[in-house]
Amino acid sequence: MLGVGGAGYIETQAQFSDCQLHIEWSHAKQLPGAGQGRGNSGVFLPGGIEVQVLDNYNNPTYPDGTAGAVYGVMPPAANALRAPGQWQSYDIIYRRPIVKDGVVLDEGSMTVLVNGVVVQDSTALDGGGGWRKRKAVTTVYPEQDRIRLQDHGNPVRYRNVWVRSLRPRPADGGMDGRISAEATTAKRAEIAAEVRASAADLQGFDRMMRLLEAYMYDNDPAAWSECDALVTAYVAGLQNLSSDGLEKQRHPVTQLRNALTFLQRFSMMPKDYAAATELKDISMTQGWSKK
Repeated sequence: MLGVGGAGYIETQAQFSDCQLHIEWSHAKQLPGAGQGRGNSGVFLPGGIEVQVLDNYNNPTYPDGTAGAVYGVMPPAANALRAPGQWQSYDIIYRRPIVKDGVVLDEGSMTVLVNGVVVQDSTALDGGGGWRKRKAVTTVYPEQDRIRLQDHGNPVRYRNVWVRSLRPRPADGGMDGRISAEATTAKRAEIAAEVRASAADLQGFDRMMRLLEAYMYDNDPAAWSECDALVTAYVAGLQNLSSDGLEKQRHPVTQLRNALTFLQRFSMMPKDYAAATELKDISMTQGWSKK
């Protein structure tokens, strides 16, 4: 995308709240002007707080208006820009200020990496910036808003833009950052259910391994019954194979043994589980593992 003077801001159709944003931008190799007049644009996060875009490669300007600054709030900790003509990358983690009934519940923060270098480390937004004047700390920010790329009259190229929403914070109705044991258990059960659902169309070894993966998240006794039956049947089938036949099964046997060893290590299955013992014996006989 090319931001052209007079064309207006480029903005997302979707609206976001707290989010992670990746965006790359570039200027022409030779730019006229100086200071704020050289390759000026900006990435406006939901609610209008800006991360400055500017050609500051050998082009000084006021500190909180340089590339990587939270505009009007905090200068970047370093100038990590490449020379004009090269692509620059921003990785931004944005947490909006949360104000309810005039009370600041969370002042919000911004983490910014420029070309992989941290230049803003959970910088407090302190109300949000503006040219030579900050917004009031008690400014109410919308729960959701668009992400915008500024038209400041200078041509700036953008590419490879992606964004993902972040989970709400406690002040915004989200989970406590400490996360309860109950919440963890519920999440593990949710993941296990998704993995089991993905096994619905699988058969044989592939189904067995997928179900064992689900069991690692959620030690459901009912789910273990099918895992046990599949593992027992698979290991029984190995007993009828010659040494050459077993050699062809080396990779899947090793996969299964590693999975069972994991379950035993974390006490999800008995240490004396017969199938695990038999797999160990096969591996020793075949010379796949040290005694």
